[in-house]
Amino acid sequence: MNSADWRSPDLGPVRTLDLGGGRRVRAHVTGDGPPIVFVHGALVNANLWRKVVPRLDGHTRVTLDLPLGSHLEPMPKDADLRPPALADLIADSLAALELTDVTLVGNDTGGGLCQLVVTRRPERIAALVLTSCDAFENFPPRFFRIVLAPARIPGAIPLAFGGLRLRPLRRLPIAYGWLTTAPIDREAEDSYVLPVLTRRGVRRDIRKLLGGLDPSYTLDAAARLARWDRPTLIAWSEKDRFFPPEHGERLAKVIPNARLEWIEGARTFSAEDRPERLAELIGAFVRERSPAAA
Repeated sequence: MNSADWRSPDLGPVRTLDLGGGRRVRAHVTGDGPPIVFVHGALVNANLWRKVVPRLDGHTRVTLDLPLGSHLEPMPKDADLRPPALADLIADSLAALELTDVTLVGNDTGGGLCQLVVTRRPERIAALVLTSCDAFENFPPRFFRIVLAPARIPGAIPLAFGGLRLRPLRRLPIAYGWLTTAPIDREAEDSYVLPVLTRRGVRRDIRKLLGGLDPSYTLDAAARLARWDRPTLIAWSEKDRFFPPEHGERLAKVIPNARLEWIEGARTFSAEDRPERLAELIGAFVRERSPAAA
């Protein structure tokens, strides 16, 4: 298997969802019970959740592979990849899987997109979990807005991301170094890095994604979240360098039925750093909402 293609067996079998208009999304589905759907951020994929999924037995667990730069199913050339369209892609995936009463879990860019999903197309969502993620005026974080600016230029992506072929460079702050406290497993890290370096369609998609990120979307979602009254868990990483703790606190104040929990010793990718703690928080949150799942 090509290293870019690798997906953890713990995620379960893959299904390719045909969402119309040539849009196709890969979804890994495993288990039975109340559904939990996991949404990753930019330049990672479903593998982000590989250490969390096996700790949540008793649930249908779905991990999406979205067109955010580490995916295997490029979008059509004319596809809209601005945040509202990506939120629709998530909502359409839930419909294609015929899921209802979903607990939606988001991280990083994916957490920002989840805010758009629940404020625009909430019909299949029963509860929300936001780990450290884009919010308010931080979409994307200023550091990455500067670092990734060259990748918005047509033809510049091989130059912008070329250094990631070298493993030591992946631990630099401009790559994954400040997103986790320890190096990422080699197979997972390769699956994050290699698609954008080896696949033209993926490079086209990430250029569109980066060009479409804008805080106007998350600021609008934040205003709408004041009317989101379903249970919400804010599980924020205590050591995050990109998504400030005060944003977790602000979200907990804005959302009427929200609870804030801290994940000690974790940076942005708490699913990499503290998967046992994150799974514990998610599992308890779902059981509180659905006693039958206990």
